[in-house]
Amino acid sequence: MFSDGNSIAGDLCATAISGVVAVSVLRIWEETAKRGLFDQKLNRKLVHISIGLVFMLCWPMFSSSRQGALFAALIPGLNILKMLLIGLGIWKDEATVKSMSRFGDHRELLKGPLYYAATITLACAVYWRGSPIAIATICNLCSGDGLADIIGRRFGSQKLPYNSNKSIAGSVAMLIAGFITSVGFMHYFCSFGYLEESWEMVIGFFIVSLATTLVESHPLSTVLDDNLTVPLASLLVGSLAL
Repeated sequence: MFSDGNSIAGDLCATAISGVVAVSVLRIWEETAKRGLFDQKLNRKLVHISIGLVFMLCWPMFSSSRQGALFAALIPGLNILKMLLIGLGIWKDEATVKSMSRFGDHRELLKGPLYYAATITLACAVYWRGSPIAIATICNLCSGDGLADIIGRRFGSQKLPYNSNKSIAGSVAMLIAGFITSVGFMHYFCSFGYLEESWEMVIGFFIVSLATTLVESHPLSTVLDDNLTVPLASLLVGSLAL
């Protein structure tokens, strides 16, 4: 949108605007966490859902070249550094810790939030906007996994037979949210000409969402962290189905 070919100026402009957008969204959730407007767990999941999806909406501002992908990857890449500094206790940022952690421990940022930032960085730098794998990976991580927790906590009285920590409602919500968001971003990027939509791709998105839902509901995901297992499942199954 801002650059054609390998225009560094255009990609720099896109990076600046996308960075401002991402930071602004983070600041909103940090403020809601600080004021206690939402339950801390809900606030954390709202951050989880919104950041990656809002950032992906900014991708058309970058050039189509590898340069554009790398400039875009700088934004979540810097967030990796931020998670490391805060998680290791080098940088004190209570607002970030409160908005992104379960129990207010800064060391939690070295797990889920770090995996989250690394996933989006990888999706930008390696796959980029012309790849349905990038779409599926981010959508199932953000929308799918995020909604699974919110819906599961509210309506998850009926648990899965193989995992008492996960609910049927949460898993259904994850499948539907991840799939619908993936299809939505397929249409979004198709409107810019980055990829060509097809029913085969839609079916592939459903397969990936189903696979990530099954992985997220497995007890092993609780041990390892959903923010790690869900993206890995998306990348693996996506490479076969998309």
